[in-house]
Amino acid sequence: MSLENASPELQLAVDLIYLLECNEIDPATALAALDIVKRDYQEKMQRSGAATPYLPGNP
Repeated sequence: MSLENASPELQLAVDLIYLLECNEIDPATALAALDIVKRDYQEKMQRSGAATPYLPGNP
């Protein structure tokens, strides 16, 4: 599967991984930061009344 045919969330994930790796971000730091980002976006979705899609780690 080519990346241009991948889902938008997969394309974004690849971009984020590339950004973190190019900047040599410590994996523990990256995961902690991603947890903060995830909570922030979940709160934004709740405030907007948008349905929360399945997110890994959130059954």
